[in-house]
Amino acid sequence: MTEANDWAPSCAIETLHARAAALAATRAFFAERGVLEVNTPVLASHTVLDPAIESIAIGGRYLQTSPEYHMKRLLAAGAPSIYQLGPVFRQGEQGRWHNPEFLMLEWYRLDFDAERLMLEVEELVDCLLGPRPYLRIPYRQLLADRFGIDIDTASAGDLADICAQLGYKASPATPAEEALDLMLAAALNDHGKGRVFVTEYPASQAALARLSVSEGRPHAERFELVIDGVEIANGYHELADPDELAQRMAADAEKRRASGLPVPKRDERILAAQHHGLPNCAGVALGFDRLLALKLGTNGISPVLAFDWNRA
Repeated sequence: MTEANDWAPSCAIETLHARAAALAATRAFFAERGVLEVNTPVLASHTVLDPAIESIAIGGRYLQTSPEYHMKRLLAAGAPSIYQLGPVFRQGEQGRWHNPEFLMLEWYRLDFDAERLMLEVEELVDCLLGPRPYLRIPYRQLLADRFGIDIDTASAGDLADICAQLGYKASPATPAEEALDLMLAAALNDHGKGRVFVTEYPASQAALARLSVSEGRPHAERFELVIDGVEIANGYHELADPDELAQRMAADAEKRRASGLPVPKRDERILAAQHHGLPNCAGVALGFDRLLALKLGTNGISPVLAFDWNRA
């Protein structure tokens, strides 16, 4: 289709009204709870080092993949509980449930842990989609139930064999985190309909979450909400230790280097903010377009975007 023939929006005009109503309901939800709305830069001098996320570079700066670093700098400076609704950008993420530009809702609650934040995520989702039950499943249990393995003792060969059975190209040389990601996606897809919190991620997948010990095994205070097989939200009891953050950033940079990916300079400002003092808090990022698509029953996010990537 030529540009002259695809000038029209991706969504129906009625969907614009539904989006506006959902945004208004979200802002009312946080206003009732005294959570302050903020806006942070979309284009900034630094970006994340997470090897699973690719940033879009423009003129020596980066379109932000998340407002996380800037929001944490606000918290370190004394801001109260805060939220933000705004566009974020990720290179190459395009498909049924992906668009390189999408709307993210991210919020941070002072003196919350992961469990308390999950309850608030439930309240917001119920507000927008209507109430339904939620299931909590620890990461290890989910994979043990689906594949009959203990991820703490499984070998690289065991993980590769399971991935191969699922139809993925894998070998004992496949990084364990990559294999586990594939297995988790398959297990959640097989789980079917429902609202599921995956909890207690392995320490190796802590991202920026704190670590805890349960039954003698370390795990991340991290959760992910999946609704009807669609990943909706990812949250943490936030890591506050600046030295541990620096170590994780260095490890991510090394993974990127080993994979032949660009290695952006680390963000010294977020480290300085955490040295100044990040308060005890929990935070979560939620894909708003995906939530709206589930609300309206569309087969992906393009029908809820004014203009998707191919029409933008």
